[in-house]
Amino acid sequence: MPKFPIDAPKQKVVKSLEILGFKMIREREHISMERINTDGTKTPLTIPNHPKIKASTLRTICTQSGISRNDFLNAYEKT
Repeated sequence: MPKFPIDAPKQKVVKSLEILGFKMIREREHISMERINTDGTKTPLTIPNHPKIKASTLRTICTQSGISRNDFLNAYEKT
């Protein structure tokens, strides 16, 4: 199983999340994103606005937003 990238560039992480259906709402100290689910509910997501995102932070983001490890890594490889 592939590992999460150690220091992933912020732009690549944001693009990966956009592939998974998230849209950017705001970018300041943190980046706010949101996905509208098929049942009409919304899944909010907040990531730090750092140049590089650590692997542990990526794992937490995926866990909290309900993204599987494989789904994120597949989207990350496409960017």
